[in-house]
Amino acid sequence: MLKKLKNLIRYKLFRSMDNDDISYSELKELMKENSNDLILLDVRSIQEYKESHLDGAIQIADYEINMKAKQYLTDKSKIIVVYCQSGSRSKKVCKQLQKQGYEKVYNLYGGLDEI
Repeated sequence: MLKKLKNLIRYKLFRSMDNDDISYSELKELMKENSNDLILLDVRSIQEYKESHLDGAIQIADYEINMKAKQYLTDKSKIIVVYCQSGSRSKKVCKQLQKQGYEKVYNLYGGLDEI
């Protein structure tokens, strides 16, 4: 338990934003400027999504992204902002989507925990 807590603290203190990370304030600006070209993608479980989610978000669990991305994310040129609770699952999904050819994929830095 103590080891997990130390790792969490280390992760929160020393992880800096990458080029494909955006803050919540940047997301709000994107939503104002690009509402028609923006997809919010919640990669938490369906239960987490039902409990709370960002308005307008679609839900595809992180473990289903490879199977469902082509079905729900049909336009690879749209801006996709991926989020989860803490930002770690969404970070992995961002990398997967980029490998699949999606052009503008961003991770909500810190996830919903930072809002």
